[in-house]
Amino acid sequence: MTMIKSANLALSFLLELVMLAALGYWGFKTGGELVSQIILGIGAPLLVAVVWGIFLAPASARRLREPFHLVLELVIFGLAITALYIAGQPGLALVFGIVYAINLVVRYGF
Repeated sequence: MTMIKSANLALSFLLELVMLAALGYWGFKTGGELVSQIILGIGAPLLVAVVWGIFLAPASARRLREPFHLVLELVIFGLAITALYIAGQPGLALVFGIVYAINLVVRYGF
């Protein structure tokens, strides 16, 4: 059981990195001109990283308690999945969503 929890914790961290990358990808694909691509491609993941660091990070002094923590996390990951879909990657969005859902089930189920 401990090995599963440890592996799932590592997967959670990897999913957080993929979530930031997905938002960056969306920004660079969505922006029309180079300036807007740079602003969205860097700004979106940066903004989410700041929100994550303040409200969701394990060591944060302002970490949200459940169920608010889960709700904000679902919103952020939902945005990242939607961003992948909008950026023309529906297959990646589906896989990302499924892996994230499995991660949540294991995290809250054990």
